[in-house]
Amino acid sequence: MNARAKLLLLGALYFSQGLPFGFFTQGLPVILRQKGYSLGAIGLSSLLAAPWALKWLWAPLVDRVHAPRFGRRKSWIVPLQLSTVAVLFGLALFGVFESMQVLLVSILLLNLLAATQDIATDGLAVELLAEQERGLANGLQVAGYRLGMIIGGGALLIWHERLGDSGTFAVMAVLTLLATLPVLRLHEPRVLTAQSERVDVVHWLRRPGSLRILALLVAYKLGDAFATSMLRPFLADLGLSLADIGWLLGSVGFVSGLLGAMAGGALLNRVGRKRALLGFGFLQALTVAGYAYLSFSAVRGIPLYALCGVEHFTSGMATAALFTCMMDWSSKESSGSDYTVQASAVVIATGAAGALAGFSAQALGYVGHFSLATVLAFATLYVAARFFPEEAT
Repeated sequence: MNARAKLLLLGALYFSQGLPFGFFTQGLPVILRQKGYSLGAIGLSSLLAAPWALKWLWAPLVDRVHAPRFGRRKSWIVPLQLSTVAVLFGLALFGVFESMQVLLVSILLLNLLAATQDIATDGLAVELLAEQERGLANGLQVAGYRLGMIIGGGALLIWHERLGDSGTFAVMAVLTLLATLPVLRLHEPRVLTAQSERVDVVHWLRRPGSLRILALLVAYKLGDAFATSMLRPFLADLGLSLADIGWLLGSVGFVSGLLGAMAGGALLNRVGRKRALLGFGFLQALTVAGYAYLSFSAVRGIPLYALCGVEHFTSGMATAALFTCMMDWSSKESSGSDYTVQASAVVIATGAAGALAGFSAQALGYVGHFSLATVLAFATLYVAARFFPEEAT
C-alpha cells in the first residue's frame, strides 16, 4: 500500500471517530447550559467518555481475536463502523433530546463503539506506517479526527435548528458509512500476533522506562484540558448564541486545529521528537494564559476569534507530537494494546481534569479557573521534560 492510500484510509477512520464525538462534546455542553444545568453537572457529563479511559481492559482481546481470512484489524473495524451507523440511524428515528436518559446512554454506547474501533485503528497504524511516515501520518490522523469534529461540532451545530434532531443524526450516519468504504479494500500486512499471556497492561508496564513515560502522558495535556473543558460554558455565559459558538469553536477553532496538526506532523522529523513535544507544549500553555486574560477583560470579537484559532493550532501541533511519540513507544506485535494503554492514560488524566474543571470554575470564577489552568499547563511541561526517554530525543 502506498503512502497516499495509507493516509486516506487512516484519515477516514479517525474522521468517523471525531464526527459524533464532536457533536456531543461541542454541542451538548452548550445545550445543557441553555437548559439550565449547573457548571458542575456539565463538567461531570465528560464522564460519559469513560470507554476511552477504560479501553485498555479489552485492548488485548482486540489484539488477539480476529477472523484470519478477513484480516486482523478489519475483523473489528468494519463491524464496529456498521454498528455505529446503526446506532446513529436509530437516534434519527427518535426525539432523543426529549429523553435525557436515552441521550446519555446513546452517547455512552457510541463512545464504547468508537473507543474499540480506535484500538484496532491505532494498531493498524503502527503496523502500516514506517517510522519516517509517522510524523506526517499522525498530523493527518489528528487532522482527520478534527475534521470530523469540525463537521460534528461546528457545521451540524450551526445547522441543527434547520436539520432537527433526526436530520442531524442521519447526516452523521451517512458520513460514517462513507468513511467505512476505504477499509473494505484494505489488504493488511502480515504481523506476528502477540501471545495471549504477553498482551496486557502489565506487559507494557514491564518495559524499561514505561513508568516515566506514563508520568509524562498523564501530565502533558492536563492544563489544556482543565482550561478548555469550561470554555464552552464560558462562551455561553458571555451571551454567545449556538451559531456563534459553532462558528467560533466548530469552524474557526477546529480548522486551526486541523492546520496545526498537519504543521506539527510535518515538522516532527525536522525538529525531533523531544523538542517538538516540549516546544509545541509551551506554545499551548501560552494560549491557556490567553484565556485567563480574556476571562478577566471579557474581550469579544476579533481577539476572541484570534485566540481561539491560535489555541487550537498549537493544541493540534502538541497532539500530533504526542501521538507520534506514543506510536514510537509501541511494539508491532502488541500494537493495539501498547498504544491503547498510553492513550487511556491520557484520556483518564484529561477526563479527570474535565470533571473537576466545573467545580473549579464554580468556586473560583472563570478568571481564577483559567489562571489556575495556566499554572498547571506550565508546571506539567517540567514533568514532560524530566521524564522524556533520552534515547528517543
